[in-house]
Amino acid sequence: MFLRFDERPSDSPFVERVWRCRSERAGSFSSIAESHWEMVVTRRRGETFLTVRGPETLATSMNCDADGEWLGIRFRHGALLPHLPASHLVDQGLNLPDASSRSFWLQSAAWEFPTYENADTFIARLVRECLLVREPVVEAAINGELSDLSLRTAQRHVLRTTGLTHSAIRQIERARYATLLLRQGVSILGAAHAAGYFDQPHLTRALRHYIGRTPAQLKDERRSGQLSFLYKTQPLP
Repeated sequence: MFLRFDERPSDSPFVERVWRCRSERAGSFSSIAESHWEMVVTRRRGETFLTVRGPETLATSMNCDADGEWLGIRFRHGALLPHLPASHLVDQGLNLPDASSRSFWLQSAAWEFPTYENADTFIARLVRECLLVREPVVEAAINGELSDLSLRTAQRHVLRTTGLTHSAIRQIERARYATLLLRQGVSILGAAHAAGYFDQPHLTRALRHYIGRTPAQLKDERRSGQLSFLYKTQPLP
């Protein structure tokens, strides 16, 4: 594997995970589906820039350069930038303009690029400046913890905030969970059952769409090749 990942949790209620990556050589990889949006700082070829990336609804093949470095801040469902909601960035990303070699522009102010170590401080400042907010009902609805809102109202909140339906989020997270099981040595039938698929063909169709690989390929790293960031998770209710 030519991409090496580190990841850590965050104390922030806005953040799902902080990760970093370095490419040891040039190569191609499968960018797998992801239901969360994120901010990614890219350093390569002597330049640095920050991208706001929306959710990804299918796997895509990507190429990367040697000696590239990336920092990712992946946000929880319900966290959003009101002026740049994830619902406007599904299956795409937006590079924010550079202010200098060490900073970028966000809402008419220059912000230093965050690092793996100070990402939580960076997020706290975004919250203080009211640039990053939360809709707790969205995460509650996705986790099956509905409050007094009707199911239809909660689903509208989810779609408006994330750009994805509740069903689409569950399908993406289920495919990622099945991938983890297969890579941990669980049998194909066992992974299908544990992740809630009807049968092996159902699992195969889902993984081809969301992960870009078949179950058999995922069980053999020599055949599966490099995947984008995948961390331990649990299936949604």
